[in-house]
Amino acid sequence: MPLQIGIVGLPNVGKSTLFNALIRSRSADAANYPFCTIDPNVGVVEVPDARLTKLAEIVKPEKVIPATIEFVDIAGLVEGAHKGEGLGNQFLSNIRECDAICEVVRYFDDGNIIHVSGTVDPKRDIDVIEAELILADIALLDKRRQKHMNAAKTGNKESKDQMEVIEPLWIALNDGKPASSVSFPEEKYLLIKELHLLTSKPLLYAVNVSEKELGTLDIEAVRKKLNVERGVVLVSAKIEEDLMDLAPAEAKEFLNDLGVQSSGLESLIRAAYELLGLQTYFTAGPKEVRAWTIRKGAKGPEAAGVIHTDFEKGFIRAETIAYEDYVNLGGEAGAKGAGKMRSEGKEYVVKDGDVMLFRFNV
Repeated sequence: MPLQIGIVGLPNVGKSTLFNALIRSRSADAANYPFCTIDPNVGVVEVPDARLTKLAEIVKPEKVIPATIEFVDIAGLVEGAHKGEGLGNQFLSNIRECDAICEVVRYFDDGNIIHVSGTVDPKRDIDVIEAELILADIALLDKRRQKHMNAAKTGNKESKDQMEVIEPLWIALNDGKPASSVSFPEEKYLLIKELHLLTSKPLLYAVNVSEKELGTLDIEAVRKKLNVERGVVLVSAKIEEDLMDLAPAEAKEFLNDLGVQSSGLESLIRAAYELLGLQTYFTAGPKEVRAWTIRKGAKGPEAAGVIHTDFEKGFIRAETIAYEDYVNLGGEAGAKGAGKMRSEGKEYVVKDGDVMLFRFNV
């Protein structure tokens, strides 16, 4: 299942325009009025990775399959969304299953595009959205708390375990702090994940700037203005929309002319991988060359399990070649001949870019 990122923000901040640009489609409505998006739009985007292209040039497989990310475009939220204001909290529920949240923040000023609050103030907008996420989590947690509180007092083990997680989260949320600010022992994190709290999810900020600002704004100054330490990406939804109609070479030249090294999509994906602690490994053979997404620190069996659970259960070893060795030595045969193919066991920590062939027995 691909990594899933929910795109949120106030109305008219450029969410649907950015979403369309990311998936290179015009499937999501984008208009100059609030609540243009009614149902969530979902799009699967290929993860750009030049290494995959290089491997394919060497192997010449029948198919090349990149890693993917699924973006979910949620209707614009407004103050009071947790109580049903605007289109209400039905849209908050659409992002509870996402791995991360990308908040589109309007930074550009354009009198022709209406701001729901009348003025452009990105820090205020962030505060509004994050307050709504916290309040939505409080409402959800209140129900769980009522359910387990009395049962825990009678000694019910499941409810006691739940309350050990729920109570500190409930206190933090009511203090205006996100669920992610509360630390727990590692064994408790499965319980937290099952709560599907919005504020426990990693948060990216896609700061929507004008075309002129994209190549000139200092990202550190923007972070300081927004009071956000990490996960900030500068994008121009308008530029991303323009890139949709260009061939790759033309798009690269267009970005270079603006003094920008990569597209908003590439920047967002890099930031998402960094925020979520993810990396890529590859499989390469005559049938297909493929990129696989795993968490940093994953060992051989876990990486094999991304392909199929049987691979993880019956894992024996992984024939492994570093990406640089694979490319520099012309492929598997050259790397093997130079002694650069390693046989790694269950405790091997997979490195970003590893080219792997799994041996398993079921």
